[in-house]
Amino acid sequence: MKVLLINGSPNEKGCTYTALSQVAEALRAEGIQAEIDWIGKEPYRDCIGCGGCGKTGECVFQDHVNEVVRKAKECDGFVFGTPVYYAHPSGRILDFLNRAFYSGGSAFAHKPAAAVASARRAGTVASVDVLNKYFTINQMPVVSSTYWNEIHGNSAEEAVQDEEGMQTMYNLGKNMAWLLKCIEAGKEKGICPPVNEKKKTNFIR
Repeated sequence: MKVLLINGSPNEKGCTYTALSQVAEALRAEGIQAEIDWIGKEPYRDCIGCGGCGKTGECVFQDHVNEVVRKAKECDGFVFGTPVYYAHPSGRILDFLNRAFYSGGSAFAHKPAAAVASARRAGTVASVDVLNKYFTINQMPVVSSTYWNEIHGNSAEEAVQDEEGMQTMYNLGKNMAWLLKCIEAGKEKGICPPVNEKKKTNFIR
């Protein structure tokens, strides 16, 4: 089993990476493979609603989004990390997820996911809530911890000093590993994800 952890910060080894590393450590301790993927510091094009992905199976903008979607097909769980910008996730990770989930949603569906946020002081809960919306619309079990998935600090060195935040990240990894093992045991018993109805209703009368 493998979990892909996405670092949505422009800083490759900053606070968000520190949080994700703690989650990864817990996963590996449980025998789960963990890969941290940094999406870089270059800006991402947002989804323009062109519908091209419906024809080709991937986003028309050939960048790291498509690479991550291809990786996602081989992964069993996900953790998405973001720094807090004005009580909100970074625009970079939102543009990234808009396109990844719209063009490659099936690669993520029914697989456990978690969001983590890092901040100097506040805005973490709101940021995690925004990222959780991607999971719940895509039928993904949301993994929780022993506190909200947040860590505080203005640098990686400060983040490590947030002992409760670091413990929360480690417990998140343990909970993710537990859920993945439960899902694997269910598959061995023939319990598979449901096939959902495709019919849509019009709420305008």
